[in-house]
Amino acid sequence: MSFSPLQLVIGMAVMFSALVLTRNLQADEQYEARKFRAKDEIELNYRWLQPKGYVPGEKSDTKYPLVIFLHGAGERGDDNAAQLRHCTSRFSEADVREKFPCFVMAPQCPTGKRWVEVDWSKGQHDMPETPSEPMARVLELLDQLIKTHAIDVDRIYVMGLSMGGYGTWDLLARHPERFAAGVPICGGGDEKQAAKIKDIPIWVFHGDADTAVKVERSRNMVDAIKEAGGKPKYTEYPGVGHNSWTPAINEPEILPWLFSKKRDAAK
Repeated sequence: MSFSPLQLVIGMAVMFSALVLTRNLQADEQYEARKFRAKDEIELNYRWLQPKGYVPGEKSDTKYPLVIFLHGAGERGDDNAAQLRHCTSRFSEADVREKFPCFVMAPQCPTGKRWVEVDWSKGQHDMPETPSEPMARVLELLDQLIKTHAIDVDRIYVMGLSMGGYGTWDLLARHPERFAAGVPICGGGDEKQAAKIKDIPIWVFHGDADTAVKVERSRNMVDAIKEAGGKPKYTEYPGVGHNSWTPAINEPEILPWLFSKKRDAAK
């Protein structure tokens, strides 16, 4: 039996979709659904992945890194599930859990809100004076988790895509002293904040065919950090649109690079 090139392409696409669906279902099973009631009495939905074998409350000298994952605009809501649609399944894969044991906190932004209250269509924005309401709750949750879990405060990472890419840039600039590394994917930040984050290891991703968030948003941030004396990594995918998170999270070196970073507490 022979197949036409079109049939082969369709078949491969179906197989890839099934693989992604399977990975996401596995992620759903391993990420615990939680709610956090902030000081303003508003609940923040989030998913929580713990290192394999970790027992909360059990005394241990071992501390684990924490990854904060910020989803995009399409995953907003109140189902406490949509935020696991992209990227998070990578951290729940068996080999990754064995090689890079970590906590992952994946909060869900409510419908109509943003991680950063700025216009994504603009070519530039000024960092708001205060964090958005959902981001303020994320920061409050982070403080609580550090108190109640064996988190290595020198290995806290933030990663986000699209709206979450904006959130990643915002968190890094707002609290550069807290993060060991950042991975903003197809997002944008305030170039005037570059000097604050020049010493943080940052790996930026964007597709040059992105029509939702201009590729210049990432290029300009990278250039600004370099001009401030930093050395960010930048990967730009030719011909890739807004879904640059798919190749980004599957980069062979992304996880080894991320988990090798440690905050310089002396700075």
